[in-house]
Amino acid sequence: MSFQAYLDNIKQQTGKTPEDFYKLAKADGLVSPDMTATHLTKWLKEKFDL
Repeated sequence: MSFQAYLDNIKQQTGKTPEDFYKLAKADGLVSPDMTATHLTKWLKEKFDL
């Protein structure tokens, strides 16, 4: 699966774009210099079941 196909699939499932996820993560205080991929994936799983 290409990266674009992955993004398209997520948009189809959630109705959200990567920019939407960034804004939501920032609003939740997740975006910071010490943010890790683990924090991000946990947040995506908890909030959006991804």
